Amino acid sequence: MTEWLDADQQRDWRAFIEGSIRFIDLLDRNLQDRHGLALAEFELLVRLSEADGRSMRMADLAASAYYSRSRLSHRIKGLEARGLVHRTPSDDDRRGVVARLTDAGYEALSRAAPDNLRTVRKHFFDVIPAEDLKTIGRAMRAVTERLE
Repeated sequence: MTEWLDADQQRDWRAFIEGSIRFIDLLDRNLQDRHGLALAEFELLVRLSEADGRSMRMADLAASAYYSRSRLSHRIKGLEARGLVHRTPSDDDRRGVVARLTDAGYEALSRAAPDNLRTVRKHFFDVIPAEDLKTIGRAMRAVTERLE
């Protein structure tokens, strides 16, 4: 038998879904309009910027960004066409491919990051009390652990 959500659970679940979708859409729209980057592209540039040598094996990048390899390959191909990322065969394993953030990619990220941060602060951190932020963080880490 299905255990339906009660009214409070339904309200909170719908608030989570609506808030998440609207917020992600806002981040994506702002990055697109102001910097010509989709949020997904921005996140890939961030991950590469934080990696040693600003590069990662494609398989590792896919895992860290929760992408399928084919979906990641498509995204990286678009970033590569714009000169933001460069792919090369892996030195360790010729079957592997490494994605490296180019200087142009790092500059694009450096221009976009402050705008993105302002949006995150204004529409997330500034409207949610610190105690609730800790609860949200704990809750989403629990969800992530369950899904792993």
